[in-house]
Amino acid sequence: MNVRQFAAVSLSAAILFGGSFTSASAKGGADEKGYKETYGTSQITRQDMKDMINQHGDDKFTVPSFDASTIKNVESATKTDENGNKIKMDVWDTWPLQNADGTVAEYKGYQIVFGLAGDPKNPNDTFIYMFYKKAGNDSIDAAWKNAGRVFDDEDKNKADDKYLPGQLEEWSGSALFTDDGEIRLFYTNRGDFDESKELFGRQTLTTAQVNVSEKGDKDLQVDGIEDHKSIFNGGDGKTYENVEKAFEDRNFNNNHTFRDPHYIEDKGHKYLVFEANTGTEYGYSGEDNLYNRAYYGKSMKFFRDELKNLQNSPKKETAELANGAMGIIEINDDYTFKKEKKPLLVSNTVTDEIERPNIFKKDGKFYLFTSARGSKMTIDGIDDEDIYMLGYVSNSLDGPFKPMNKTGIVLHQDLDPNDITWTYAHYVIPQEESDKFVVTSYMTNRGYFADHKSTFAPSFLLDIKNKKSSVVKDGTLEQGQITYDGQ
Repeated sequence: MNVRQFAAVSLSAAILFGGSFTSASAKGGADEKGYKETYGTSQITRQDMKDMINQHGDDKFTVPSFDASTIKNVESATKTDENGNKIKMDVWDTWPLQNADGTVAEYKGYQIVFGLAGDPKNPNDTFIYMFYKKAGNDSIDAAWKNAGRVFDDEDKNKADDKYLPGQLEEWSGSALFTDDGEIRLFYTNRGDFDESKELFGRQTLTTAQVNVSEKGDKDLQVDGIEDHKSIFNGGDGKTYENVEKAFEDRNFNNNHTFRDPHYIEDKGHKYLVFEANTGTEYGYSGEDNLYNRAYYGKSMKFFRDELKNLQNSPKKETAELANGAMGIIEINDDYTFKKEKKPLLVSNTVTDEIERPNIFKKDGKFYLFTSARGSKMTIDGIDDEDIYMLGYVSNSLDGPFKPMNKTGIVLHQDLDPNDITWTYAHYVIPQEESDKFVVTSYMTNRGYFADHKSTFAPSFLLDIKNKKSSVVKDGTLEQGQITYDGQ
């Protein structure tokens, strides 16, 4: 037991039984007040999440309800298996081709979204497909066409790259329409998980240029990819947990995340913001985290009461492991790794998983959004049916990021996952011609129904002004709609 661990155990007894304790530790002394260390990051605090429960049911933050009878599958989302059978695919996480400012790009009069799709009966069939439609036609009926998989099976073996040959699945990311008129895709390479081979599902931020051309006057096609390469998967583990550190003790309850790269530019520099976990120098997981007041909020009484509750809770171990983060790296002009930066936002003791970062600059402020599941959280009063999109705002890309709507809540849904109108992976898109924002997501869980596939959910409008937001009343749009012209 190291000095810090000894301090944590002794401090636990002191807090629970009303005594006092002082010990030399890595922070230079701990007492019954715990310690407070932000590591220069912004926090999703336990106090915020507790207070968020009181905002459940508020129309301003509630995902609109949808008429299940009107929901349609993405009819073009089909593929043919090795036996020549036609398979209707699930489509879940999607992201549009965007300009550097986050607005939707047009490619030769088309709007493009990339999305994860696969066989509903095979959860490992997870690959990126390209869907497209003529700009201005927003109906899901025959509007969205499927250009097929972006990558061929052999693409991962063609590049001279250390990690690509081990890729088993393609996970989500973002797509940039460059100033040169090229399509640059950022995504997550997910490797094999096989303990006997010392493989633990490595997740690597990856990029490629996607070559696309128009076929006739109504269709687009993927003409292959180039410049396919890995960018980053955690480095030495000091800033962001790498896969080796995550599973060094073979604790597979540890939910390791390193994925969902989102591109953003600022002051002539290029960056990727991504889902991660904090590294060893930024509040790594472990029992010591339970005594860091920065993760609780401002109230000393709340800290003491909540810590006591955690000590007797079945969620204690999960809270110790919880160290979700919104990471950021700077990349070079050729989309290679340049340098790490400290996490923008952390969720230590709250959850291991804050997914699909989405960040853009609007009216001089940076807006950062993330999707999160109640099933991954450690907060009493939040359950497995709670789904969130959380939002944070800053005057600088480096932060600090302050919670929107006082607690960070922007969207909430409390719905049975077996309901076909269940949604997740909400994604906010700024608009060129409107002060409104379009929110997309997917609807219906994979493989739950014979006839209903995971599909584009109806989009809807969101008002955002500084640190306040609200769902627009009667603002529901078409399934998969990504732009709004004010009509």
